[in-house]
Amino acid sequence: MPSQDIKAPGRRSLLTAATAAFLLAGAVVGYGFIERAQSKQEVVQWTNTQAIPTVALAQLIPGATHQTLTLPGNIQPFNKAALFARVNGYVKSWDHDIGSPVKAGQVLATIDAPDLDQQLGQAKATLASVKANHQIASLTASRNNILLQKQIVAQQLADQTDADAKAKEAVVDANEANVRQLEAMQSFKTLSAPFDGVVTARNIELGMLINPGGSGQPLFEVSDLHRVRIYVQVPQSFSAGLVPGMKATFEMPQYPGVQFDATLSHVSKSINASSHSMQVELQADNAAGKFFGGSYCNVHFEIPSDANLVKLPSTALVTGNQGTQVAVLDGNNKVVLKNVQLGRDLGDSVEITAGLSASDRVINNPPETLAAGDTVRVAAATPQAAASPTTTSPQ
Repeated sequence: MPSQDIKAPGRRSLLTAATAAFLLAGAVVGYGFIERAQSKQEVVQWTNTQAIPTVALAQLIPGATHQTLTLPGNIQPFNKAALFARVNGYVKSWDHDIGSPVKAGQVLATIDAPDLDQQLGQAKATLASVKANHQIASLTASRNNILLQKQIVAQQLADQTDADAKAKEAVVDANEANVRQLEAMQSFKTLSAPFDGVVTARNIELGMLINPGGSGQPLFEVSDLHRVRIYVQVPQSFSAGLVPGMKATFEMPQYPGVQFDATLSHVSKSINASSHSMQVELQADNAAGKFFGGSYCNVHFEIPSDANLVKLPSTALVTGNQGTQVAVLDGNNKVVLKNVQLGRDLGDSVEITAGLSASDRVINNPPETLAAGDTVRVAAATPQAAASPTTTSPQ
């Protein structure tokens, strides 16, 4: 194999290669520093962004001139009477069952009372006897008075016969009163309707033993349903807006979608100490006979309201040493704490009477660490069902 001479690289070539390698390494290192600086800047920016809290805005409801207050009501007859017996005896007959219309004075049932009949017969016989005794005593006293004028009998005898006649007259009066009492009791052998209405309860059967008194179940119950009374317990915070004569409407579950008219007739003007509510009474015409005693209904009142009020969720309130406040956002999304004055507590929401307007952006559920001047980010609004600004249903 022929030998060839190997030529060593020149000094300039080595220097050029070294310079190129050095520049390449510098570029790689520089690029690495740039990448790390850019990544660090992105991390700092991301960290700063995450440090800004994201908040949701509360839905404010502006006030109106009136608001609808919905409360449960209890329907009762205009008049209701529970009928009990006044005499001992047995049920002889009954003429009207539940649901039967009756007129005032109409007989509902008859009671057979033999003991009372016997007492009345005995009282009449005793009365006849004392009347006869009184008649004899009166004749004797009259004769003695005549003989006294002729000085045939003594004054003492005449006085005694006069006193005896008067005593027997008193006995007659007492027995007549006893007879009248028993005759009055005889009238209670028939149970009559006290007014025009409907028989809503019957608790007797033929032959049943009847005892007098107002304890236990009534024999009959009669209800006057030409009008009805509706009783409602109104929370104390709404009691000032209710006055007699106010119009209202009510709904019943058996007539879905139908509203009936009622008028506020009486206000008790007394707050229940346990429930802090006031009972009111409404009346409604029931000519169609659709309403029954004991029924449940929902009553809607139109209560005057202050148009300057603002309602917001209770979760938006901030309580502390500075009193009750709300966190409001300014134009730069910075937090401003405002002192507000509370009105009525509606449960899930409250009325703000001063310190807030309907155009303010109020933070809902503000974080405890949130302070005035903090910058926040507003979360995207989520679709919500429209709430009626004038309807209130206290729980």
